[in-house]
Amino acid sequence: MTRVFDPQMVLVDLDGTLVDSVPDLTHSVDEMMVALGRAPQGEAAVRHWVGNGVERLVKRALTGTLDGEPDAADLTRAYPIFLERYAAHNGEHAQLYPGVREGLATLAERGIPLGCVTNKAAQFTEPLLAGLGIAAHFRLIISGDTLPEKKPSPLPLLHAAAHFGVAPAASLMVGDSISDVKAARAAGFPVVCVSYGYNHGLDIRDAEPDAVIDSLAALDSLLP
Repeated sequence: MTRVFDPQMVLVDLDGTLVDSVPDLTHSVDEMMVALGRAPQGEAAVRHWVGNGVERLVKRALTGTLDGEPDAADLTRAYPIFLERYAAHNGEHAQLYPGVREGLATLAERGIPLGCVTNKAAQFTEPLLAGLGIAAHFRLIISGDTLPEKKPSPLPLLHAAAHFGVAPAASLMVGDSISDVKAARAAGFPVVCVSYGYNHGLDIRDAEPDAVIDSLAALDSLLP
């Protein structure tokens, strides 16, 4: 039987849930690699690596692995190059996923407070949301550098619950990755995941969210 949620607040992840930002991230990673005298990594690799913030993405690009740690000097040299290139490319080719505008509009019509919780740094999050025309939907934006910890820590979710005065159990997290599921579980939030997005090539159903939807517009079918 399909579970029904009745949230007093909904938090939504950004990259991989609302927005496909991989084209812009790929341009930035590849320009960084070329500047370092290395071979570009390409979109398929970047699509596999995204989802844990830009510093982790740079580390993955430098090592070619999900969990590798590059030489500290290499990271110190590479990271500012990436930040400069991503500032130039952020929003250039990023696109909202199908159903996002409709899903956000439906939640707004229901009067449910919305927050965006992402591991992307604020300097990139806010221009991206504004450029795609969806910033006004969110009463709260928590970026990866807003608080001392980011997802999968529960802190951003608990901070949002306190901000809105809503109990975690009466809230809802919507994301695309195991990081979103871990954060939600640790915070005591129900969690719904989209079937697309960035989860390092793994089926998000294996993380056992409370429900999986193929479009943000389908979230309305899970609400009373």
